[in-house]
Amino acid sequence: MKVFLILGAGTAGTMIARKMAQKLNPREWKVIVVDKDDDHFYQPGYLFLPFGIYKPKDVVKPKHKFIPGNVEFILSEIELIEPDANRVKLVKDGKVINYDYLVIATGADIHPEETDGLKDGGWGRNIFDFYTADGAAALGEFLKKWEGGRLVLNVVENPIKCPVAPLEFLLLADWYFTKRGIRNKVDLVYATPLSEAFTKPTSAAALGDLLKHRGINLETDFSVGEVDSTNNKIISYDEREVPYDLLVSVPTNKGAPVIGRSGMGDVLDFVPTKKDYLQSQKWENVWVLGDAANIPASKAGSVVHFQMETAVENILAHIAGKE
Repeated sequence: MKVFLILGAGTAGTMIARKMAQKLNPREWKVIVVDKDDDHFYQPGYLFLPFGIYKPKDVVKPKHKFIPGNVEFILSEIELIEPDANRVKLVKDGKVINYDYLVIATGADIHPEETDGLKDGGWGRNIFDFYTADGAAALGEFLKKWEGGRLVLNVVENPIKCPVAPLEFLLLADWYFTKRGIRNKVDLVYATPLSEAFTKPTSAAALGDLLKHRGINLETDFSVGEVDSTNNKIISYDEREVPYDLLVSVPTNKGAPVIGRSGMGDVLDFVPTKKDYLQSQKWENVWVLGDAANIPASKAGSVVHFQMETAVENILAHIAGKE
Protein backbone atom coordinates (compact mmCIF):
# COMPACT_ATOMS: atom_id res chain seq x y z
CA MET A 1 0.00 0.00 0.00
CA LYS A 2 1.41 3.37 -1.06
CA VAL A 3 1.14 6.35 1.31
CA PHE A 4 0.07 9.87 0.40
CA LEU A 5 0.99 11.93 3.47
CA ILE A 6 -0.28 15.44 4.21
CA LEU A 7 1.21 17.57 6.98
CA GLY A 8 -1.31 20.12 8.22
CA ALA A 9 -5.10 20.06 8.33
CA GLY A 10 -5.82 23.71 7.71
CA THR A 11 -7.52 24.95 4.56
CA ALA A 12 -4.81 23.62 2.23
CA GLY A 13 -4.31 20.26 3.93
CA THR A 14 -8.03 19.56 4.28
CA MET A 15 -8.77 20.40 0.66
CA ILE A 16 -5.96 18.31 -0.81
CA ALA A 17 -6.91 15.39 1.48
CA ARG A 18 -10.47 15.43 0.18
CA LYS A 19 -9.33 15.71 -3.43
CA MET A 20 -6.75 12.93 -3.28
CA ALA A 21 -9.06 10.61 -1.36
CA GLN A 22 -11.45 10.93 -4.31
CA LYS A 23 -8.83 10.60 -7.04
CA LEU A 24 -6.51 7.85 -5.77
CA ASN A 25 -7.41 4.16 -5.90
CA PRO A 26 -8.14 3.15 -2.27
CA ARG A 27 -6.88 -0.37 -2.98
CA GLU A 28 -3.47 1.06 -3.84
CA TRP A 29 -3.19 4.25 -1.77
CA LYS A 30 -3.62 5.27 1.84
CA VAL A 31 -4.15 8.99 2.51
CA ILE A 32 -2.93 10.23 5.92
CA VAL A 33 -3.24 13.71 7.44
CA VAL A 34 -1.20 14.81 10.45
CA ASP A 35 -1.91 17.90 12.54
CA LYS A 36 -0.91 19.03 16.02
CA ASP A 37 -4.47 19.63 17.24
CA ASP A 38 -8.13 19.35 16.26
CA ASP A 39 -9.03 23.07 16.35
CA HIS A 40 -9.65 24.61 12.92
CA PHE A 41 -9.65 28.41 13.16
CA TYR A 42 -11.42 30.51 10.56
CA GLN A 43 -8.66 33.08 10.39
CA PRO A 44 -10.53 35.80 8.41
CA GLY A 45 -12.87 35.91 11.40
CA TYR A 46 -10.06 37.23 13.60
CA LEU A 47 -10.71 40.66 12.07
CA PHE A 48 -14.16 40.75 13.65
CA LEU A 49 -13.19 39.69 17.18
CA PRO A 50 -11.68 43.02 18.32
CA PHE A 51 -14.84 44.90 17.37
CA GLY A 52 -17.38 42.59 18.98
CA ILE A 53 -18.86 41.39 15.68
CA TYR A 54 -17.73 37.80 16.33
CA LYS A 55 -17.10 35.93 19.57
CA PRO A 56 -14.21 33.45 19.89
CA LYS A 57 -16.57 30.48 19.54
CA ASP A 58 -17.59 31.76 16.11
CA VAL A 59 -14.14 31.18 14.59
CA VAL A 60 -13.33 27.63 15.69
CA LYS A 61 -14.62 24.19 14.72
CA PRO A 62 -13.21 20.65 15.01
CA LYS A 63 -10.92 19.74 12.12
CA HIS A 64 -12.01 16.11 12.08
CA LYS A 65 -15.46 17.19 10.88
CA PHE A 66 -13.91 18.21 7.56
CA ILE A 67 -11.65 15.16 7.09
CA PRO A 68 -13.22 12.38 4.96
CA GLY A 69 -13.86 9.08 6.68
CA ASN A 70 -11.53 7.21 4.32
CA VAL A 71 -8.58 9.43 5.35
CA GLU A 72 -6.54 8.57 8.44
CA PHE A 73 -6.27 11.62 10.72
CA ILE A 74 -3.41 11.62 13.24
CA LEU A 75 -3.12 14.22 16.00
CA SER A 76 0.54 14.82 16.84
CA GLU A 77 3.31 17.37 16.70
CA ILE A 78 5.85 16.68 13.96
CA GLU A 79 9.37 16.15 15.21
CA LEU A 80 11.20 15.99 11.90
CA ILE A 81 10.71 15.66 8.15
CA GLU A 82 13.37 13.58 6.39
CA PRO A 83 12.67 14.07 2.67
CA ASP A 84 15.79 12.23 1.52
CA ALA A 85 14.55 9.13 3.35
CA ASN A 86 10.85 9.69 2.51
CA ARG A 87 9.75 9.63 6.13
CA VAL A 88 8.34 11.82 8.88
CA LYS A 89 8.94 11.41 12.61
CA LEU A 90 6.10 12.33 14.94
CA VAL A 91 6.36 13.37 18.58
CA LYS A 92 3.46 11.13 19.66
CA ASP A 93 4.77 7.68 20.58
CA GLY A 94 7.86 8.28 18.42
CA LYS A 95 5.84 7.13 15.41
CA VAL A 96 7.54 7.14 12.00
CA ILE A 97 5.52 7.43 8.79
CA ASN A 98 7.12 6.35 5.54
CA TYR A 99 5.55 8.00 2.52
CA ASP A 100 5.58 7.83 -1.26
CA TYR A 101 4.25 11.37 -1.75
CA LEU A 102 4.27 14.23 0.71
CA VAL A 103 2.25 17.45 0.80
CA ILE A 104 3.48 20.16 3.18
CA ALA A 105 0.61 22.37 4.29
CA THR A 106 1.95 23.45 7.68
CA GLY A 107 0.95 27.11 7.28
CA ALA A 108 2.48 30.21 8.82
CA ASP A 109 2.32 31.92 12.20
CA ILE A 110 3.38 35.15 13.90
CA HIS A 111 6.71 35.51 15.72
CA PRO A 112 6.73 38.67 17.86
CA GLU A 113 9.95 37.54 19.52
CA GLU A 114 11.76 38.36 16.26
CA THR A 115 11.42 42.11 16.94
CA ASP A 116 13.44 43.69 19.75
CA GLY A 117 11.20 44.85 22.58
CA LEU A 118 7.89 43.77 21.04
CA LYS A 119 7.15 41.25 23.78
CA ASP A 120 8.87 43.21 26.57
CA GLY A 121 6.45 44.75 29.05
CA GLY A 122 3.71 46.06 26.77
CA TRP A 123 2.62 42.80 25.13
CA GLY A 124 -0.94 42.08 26.25
CA ARG A 125 -1.13 45.40 28.09
CA ASN A 126 -1.21 48.04 25.36
CA ILE A 127 0.38 45.99 22.57
CA PHE A 128 -1.75 43.37 20.85
CA ASP A 129 -1.97 41.31 17.68
CA PHE A 130 -5.07 40.26 15.77
CA TYR A 131 -3.46 37.39 13.85
CA THR A 132 -4.28 34.87 16.58
CA ALA A 133 -7.64 34.11 18.15
CA ASP A 134 -6.32 34.84 21.64
CA GLY A 135 -4.66 38.09 20.56
CA ALA A 136 -7.74 39.35 18.71
CA ALA A 137 -10.01 38.48 21.64
CA ALA A 138 -7.70 40.20 24.15
CA LEU A 139 -7.62 43.30 21.94
CA GLY A 140 -11.41 43.26 21.89
CA GLU A 141 -11.55 43.32 25.68
CA PHE A 142 -9.10 46.22 25.72
CA LEU A 143 -11.05 48.24 23.15
CA LYS A 144 -14.30 47.93 25.09
CA LYS A 145 -12.84 50.14 27.82
CA TRP A 146 -10.47 52.30 25.78
CA GLU A 147 -11.47 55.95 25.69
CA GLY A 148 -9.17 57.05 22.92
CA GLY A 149 -5.65 58.06 22.07
CA ARG A 150 -3.17 57.20 19.35
CA LEU A 151 -3.68 53.76 17.80
CA VAL A 152 -0.77 52.67 15.63
CA LEU A 153 -1.04 49.59 13.44
CA ASN A 154 2.40 48.39 12.43
CA VAL A 155 3.37 45.68 9.96
CA VAL A 156 6.84 44.53 10.97
CA GLU A 157 7.82 42.98 7.62
CA ASN A 158 6.44 41.15 4.62
CA PRO A 159 5.23 38.61 3.64
CA ILE A 160 2.24 38.41 5.96
CA LYS A 161 -0.92 36.36 5.85
CA CYS A 162 -3.68 38.24 4.01
CA PRO A 163 -1.82 41.41 2.95
CA VAL A 164 -4.97 43.53 2.92
CA ALA A 165 -5.97 42.60 6.51
CA PRO A 166 -4.17 45.58 8.14
CA LEU A 167 -6.15 47.98 5.95
CA GLU A 168 -9.37 46.14 6.71
CA PHE A 169 -8.58 46.41 10.41
CA LEU A 170 -8.09 50.17 10.20
CA LEU A 171 -11.34 50.69 8.29
CA LEU A 172 -13.20 48.56 10.83
CA ALA A 173 -11.56 50.58 13.62
CA ASP A 174 -12.73 53.81 11.98
CA TRP A 175 -16.29 52.40 11.89
CA TYR A 176 -16.08 51.05 15.45
CA PHE A 177 -14.88 54.26 17.07
CA THR A 178 -17.41 56.28 15.05
CA LYS A 179 -20.16 53.98 16.31
CA ARG A 180 -18.95 54.48 19.88
CA GLY A 181 -18.93 58.24 19.40
CA ILE A 182 -15.21 58.65 20.16
CA ARG A 183 -13.72 58.79 16.66
CA ASN A 184 -12.66 62.39 17.28
CA LYS A 185 -10.63 61.14 20.26
CA VAL A 186 -8.71 58.51 18.27
CA ASP A 187 -5.75 59.02 15.95
CA LEU A 188 -5.36 56.10 13.57
CA VAL A 189 -1.90 55.55 12.09
CA TYR A 190 -0.71 52.88 9.64
CA ALA A 191 3.07 52.31 9.85
CA THR A 192 4.07 50.04 6.98
CA PRO A 193 7.36 48.93 5.40
CA LEU A 194 5.73 49.53 2.00
CA SER A 195 6.22 52.78 0.11
CA GLU A 196 2.46 53.16 -0.35
CA ALA A 197 -0.74 51.90 1.26
CA PHE A 198 -0.59 48.63 -0.70
CA THR A 199 1.55 46.80 -3.25
CA LYS A 200 0.19 47.25 -6.78
CA PRO A 201 0.04 50.89 -8.02
CA THR A 202 -3.67 50.99 -8.88
CA SER A 203 -4.70 49.43 -5.59
CA ALA A 204 -2.19 51.51 -3.63
CA ALA A 205 -3.59 54.75 -5.07
CA ALA A 206 -7.21 53.81 -4.40
CA LEU A 207 -6.58 52.52 -0.90
CA GLY A 208 -4.34 55.46 -0.06
CA ASP A 209 -7.15 57.84 -1.03
CA LEU A 210 -9.58 55.81 1.07
CA LEU A 211 -7.34 56.04 4.14
CA LYS A 212 -6.95 59.77 3.62
CA HIS A 213 -10.72 60.20 3.29
CA ARG A 214 -11.20 58.31 6.56
CA GLY A 215 -8.61 60.40 8.38
CA ILE A 216 -6.15 57.52 8.76
CA ASN A 217 -2.53 58.66 8.66
CA LEU A 218 0.04 56.73 6.64
CA GLU A 219 3.68 56.29 7.74
CA THR A 220 5.43 54.61 4.79
CA ASP A 221 8.85 52.96 4.37
CA PHE A 222 8.80 52.25 8.09
CA SER A 223 10.87 49.18 8.94
CA VAL A 224 10.60 48.75 12.68
CA GLY A 225 13.82 47.83 14.41
CA GLU A 226 12.78 48.20 18.03
CA VAL A 227 9.74 48.65 20.23
CA ASP A 228 10.28 50.89 23.28
CA SER A 229 7.38 49.82 25.47
CA THR A 230 8.59 51.95 28.37
CA ASN A 231 8.13 55.15 26.39
CA ASN A 232 5.39 53.79 24.08
CA LYS A 233 7.08 54.25 20.72
CA ILE A 234 8.27 52.17 17.80
CA ILE A 235 11.64 53.01 16.27
CA SER A 236 12.62 52.25 12.68
CA TYR A 237 16.04 51.17 11.48
CA ASP A 238 16.59 54.70 10.14
CA GLU A 239 15.78 56.01 13.65
CA ARG A 240 12.35 57.48 12.95
CA GLU A 241 10.04 57.28 15.93
CA VAL A 242 6.27 56.76 15.96
CA PRO A 243 4.60 57.19 19.38
CA TYR A 244 1.53 55.20 20.36
CA ASP A 245 -0.96 54.75 23.16
CA LEU A 246 -2.14 51.47 21.67
CA LEU A 247 0.05 49.41 19.34
CA VAL A 248 -1.57 46.79 17.14
CA SER A 249 1.26 44.75 15.68
CA VAL A 250 1.41 42.40 12.71
CA PRO A 251 4.62 40.60 13.73
CA THR A 252 7.01 38.72 11.49
CA ASN A 253 5.27 35.79 9.80
CA LYS A 254 7.24 32.54 9.50
CA GLY A 255 6.63 29.00 8.40
CA ALA A 256 6.33 26.11 10.83
CA PRO A 257 9.39 25.50 13.06
CA VAL A 258 9.61 21.90 11.84
CA ILE A 259 10.49 23.21 8.37
CA GLY A 260 13.55 24.91 9.82
CA ARG A 261 14.48 21.90 11.96
CA SER A 262 14.27 19.70 8.89
CA GLY A 263 16.49 21.97 6.77
CA MET A 264 13.75 22.44 4.17
CA GLY A 265 13.05 26.17 4.42
CA ASP A 266 14.38 29.59 3.57
CA VAL A 267 15.35 32.21 6.16
CA LEU A 268 11.68 32.54 7.20
CA ASP A 269 11.06 28.77 7.18
CA PHE A 270 8.95 28.86 4.00
CA VAL A 271 9.60 25.95 1.64
CA PRO A 272 11.22 26.86 -1.73
CA THR A 273 8.55 25.87 -4.24
CA LYS A 274 8.21 25.81 -8.03
CA LYS A 275 5.54 28.45 -8.50
CA ASP A 276 4.12 26.98 -11.72
CA TYR A 277 3.67 23.45 -10.36
CA LEU A 278 3.55 23.77 -6.53
CA GLN A 279 6.27 21.15 -6.34
CA SER A 280 9.27 21.39 -4.03
CA GLN A 281 12.31 22.84 -5.77
CA LYS A 282 14.48 20.05 -4.36
CA TRP A 283 12.37 16.91 -3.87
CA GLU A 284 10.21 15.64 -6.74
CA ASN A 285 7.70 13.78 -4.56
CA VAL A 286 7.17 16.71 -2.18
CA TRP A 287 4.50 19.32 -2.88
CA VAL A 288 3.84 22.54 -0.97
CA LEU A 289 0.48 24.25 -0.61
CA GLY A 290 -0.92 27.34 1.07
CA ASP A 291 1.03 29.57 3.42
CA ALA A 292 3.91 27.09 3.76
CA ALA A 293 5.21 27.82 0.24
CA ASN A 294 7.53 30.67 -0.71
CA ILE A 295 5.77 31.38 -4.03
CA PRO A 296 5.07 35.06 -4.92
CA ALA A 297 1.37 34.95 -4.07
CA SER A 298 -0.71 36.15 -1.15
CA LYS A 299 -0.86 33.93 1.90
CA ALA A 300 -4.63 33.56 2.20
CA GLY A 301 -7.27 30.84 2.15
CA SER A 302 -8.66 32.02 -1.16
CA VAL A 303 -5.26 31.45 -2.79
CA VAL A 304 -5.39 27.79 -1.73
CA HIS A 305 -8.66 27.37 -3.62
CA PHE A 306 -7.01 28.68 -6.79
CA GLN A 307 -3.96 26.47 -6.20
CA MET A 308 -5.92 23.27 -5.78
CA GLU A 309 -6.77 22.51 -9.42
CA THR A 310 -3.15 23.00 -10.47
CA ALA A 311 -1.82 20.95 -7.56
CA VAL A 312 -4.12 17.98 -8.09
CA GLU A 313 -3.49 17.91 -11.83
CA ASN A 314 0.28 18.03 -11.42
CA ILE A 315 0.44 15.48 -8.60
CA LEU A 316 -1.69 12.98 -10.51
CA ALA A 317 0.40 13.52 -13.66
CA HIS A 318 3.60 12.96 -11.69
CA ILE A 319 2.24 9.76 -10.13
CA ALA A 320 1.34 8.52 -13.61
CA GLY A 321 4.84 9.28 -14.88
CA LYS A 322 3.68 12.11 -17.13
CA GLU A 323 4.90 15.69 -17.51
